[in-house]
Amino acid sequence: MRAPIGDFDHAVPAPDCLGELTGPVADAVRQWSGSVPAEQIVYVDTEPDWADTATFLEHYGKELLDQSANCVVVAGKRGGDTTLAACVVLSATRVDVNGVVRRQLGARKASFAPMDVATGETGMEYGGITPIGLPDGWPVLVDSRVVDLPYVLVGSGRRRGKLLVPGKAFAELPDAVVLEGLGV
Repeated sequence: MRAPIGDFDHAVPAPDCLGELTGPVADAVRQWSGSVPAEQIVYVDTEPDWADTATFLEHYGKELLDQSANCVVVAGKRGGDTTLAACVVLSATRVDVNGVVRRQLGARKASFAPMDVATGETGMEYGGITPIGLPDGWPVLVDSRVVDLPYVLVGSGRRRGKLLVPGKAFAELPDAVVLEGLGV
């Protein structure tokens, strides 16, 4: 099949290649519901050494910058409580952790979660974290510009491969909150 965005040699509907995904992501695709059919989520095979955004764009096309999103794990703290959440923003932006995220989580302090916490809690690889398949109850904060795109390139749960997801699907993820200005 031809990928809906980008020029990738290998593109397959995600339900047809569950073995390429981490367990939590594969489970989420199996249990997918919402207005976007799971078959519209496309897995593209990519080189794991090129997973970081700048290197990825060098090899797969700089035009993907405006169609790519990063998913990062943040930790909001208030008193002795910590809330982990995922933030999905366009790759050309950065997450407003100390403003929008801190307020949305009702936290006194917010920061990026340490790598071992992010990977340990999600069951995903660093550099491939995706909002699809996150632990139950995690807030998924999504920048409104991500939702407005026809398709968005995002991690697959592993450094190898990416998912191409219709933008509106991000708004339908469990515990998703679409926010203006999350990415600055």
